[in-house]
Amino acid sequence: MKFGGSSLANAERIRHVADIVKSQLKHKPALVLSAMGDTTDLLLEAADNACRKGKFSIKAIEELHLKTIKDLGINDSNNEIKKLFDELNKLLSGIALIKELTSRTKDYLVSFGERLCVRIAAEYFNSIKINAKFYDAWDLGFVSNSNYSSAELLEESWTKIPKKIIPLIEKGELPVITGFIAKDAKGIITTLGRGGSDLSAAMIGAACKVKEVQYWKDVDGILTADPRLVKNSRPVETISYEAVAELAYFGAQVLHPRAMQPCMKTGTEVVVKNSYNPAAPGTRIVSSTEKKQQPLKAISFRKNVTLVDIVSSRMLGQYGFLAEVFACFAKYGLSVDMVATSEVSISLTLDAAHDLEALKKELSRIASVEVKTKKAIVTIVGDVSRSSEILARTFRNCGLLGVPVQMISQGASKLNISFIVNDSEAGEVVKALHADFFEE
Repeated sequence: MKFGGSSLANAERIRHVADIVKSQLKHKPALVLSAMGDTTDLLLEAADNACRKGKFSIKAIEELHLKTIKDLGINDSNNEIKKLFDELNKLLSGIALIKELTSRTKDYLVSFGERLCVRIAAEYFNSIKINAKFYDAWDLGFVSNSNYSSAELLEESWTKIPKKIIPLIEKGELPVITGFIAKDAKGIITTLGRGGSDLSAAMIGAACKVKEVQYWKDVDGILTADPRLVKNSRPVETISYEAVAELAYFGAQVLHPRAMQPCMKTGTEVVVKNSYNPAAPGTRIVSSTEKKQQPLKAISFRKNVTLVDIVSSRMLGQYGFLAEVFACFAKYGLSVDMVATSEVSISLTLDAAHDLEALKKELSRIASVEVKTKKAIVTIVGDVSRSSEILARTFRNCGLLGVPVQMISQGASKLNISFIVNDSEAGEVVKALHADFFEE
């Protein structure tokens, strides 16, 4: 069972989490927790002040955690929280002294959020007669490489984690474990990057061969569309790992694709539930879904995308041209999202956060290049054996809205069809498609 920061924002939320955990104790769970609420942001803000001004304050962090302890009616019985605050003050003093925050130091800094949270939660669980004990992930077999801020777990974690955790479960203990963090072979703290806490839970679940991994979020599961845009969006009952990965790559933010990789490897089922609404069934993620299903599972979109059109008659019948083009992108460290090609042209999309002047200059030696900004990728994920029906309805909706489709790509996974429209048009397109495919 993994709970995110919004599910642990204060004493009231932690009590609510405890009620959910109590209802599942018969299944012998292990618990993975993120940092409380805005703790990570507050830690980074303190470090930023230490770097820029040479002075810092952890008052807001202390107040949040000490108020939570007081509101839960517990004590810092072993001075665990005080020890961490002292350690944090020493670290920030060092940052203020040298006015520098390296990736390695930043990982050490942000680890305090998860470490504080598990200590408070475990103390509270014990106060309500749940036999819980907190653990830092590295004490339970989480070993990573030294790629600070975006570390990868090493193969040895697969054997170390079950050896450490299964005996704890078997003796009737509830392990309360830090998500997001690990240590490298030298014993230095690392963080697992985007989706890191979810990855921690998936790794425990897959390595320990559990029945299911539960992600407790603040939404009713994976929804058919972004609920902030589409008010009638609803939870998807079951969906495949691959379909969730496609949705996540193109804008849906419930689960990061790398967080599911351990469960995909072992076929471990994943359930996404709402900690604010535990009665909701949520979404079950499985290896493969039933054949008879709706044409679409969900729609996602990502704004602020750059479209690059590359045209050259040199492409015609020539080998090596595509390799030459993509070598340019590799040279400048640019990751391409979508690609479509014809005999004399390539269209592709990039994250808009890049300066493309140098790339454009280099590509102009071999082709005509046009860069178009303020585009959006709309991705429809579903049963692509029905792609003719899906495309017909999609283009009909775009036609009715007067929205030209500027590029289209059907993913190799055969699960997604993505297309490009203007940023300003994406919202209306998603609403129209959702109304057509999901609403009466």
